[in-house]
Amino acid sequence: MQQNPPVFYKNPGLAAVLSFFWMGLGQIYNGQLAKGILFMIVYGFSWVLMFVLIGFITTPILFVYGIWDAYTSAEKINHWLAQQAGQTPYPG
Repeated sequence: MQQNPPVFYKNPGLAAVLSFFWMGLGQIYNGQLAKGILFMIVYGFSWVLMFVLIGFITTPILFVYGIWDAYTSAEKINHWLAQQAGQTPYPG
């Protein structure tokens, strides 16, 4: 009898916390390397924009969006992993 390999789910809470402490790190934890690096670059550029004041609007928006994206991306990945493994959807 063939045994399926174990499914390693992502922790949405951990992804959100990682993005809270370092923008883009939650995306990298989720396996979305390019997206995480892009978040880091855009967030750094947004910090530079604080010198012309628009950064005071863009930086908090990007900060919150990055945390939300890391959390919801982890949930979507878990749902996809559960479908691929033929399991019931991940409860997240």
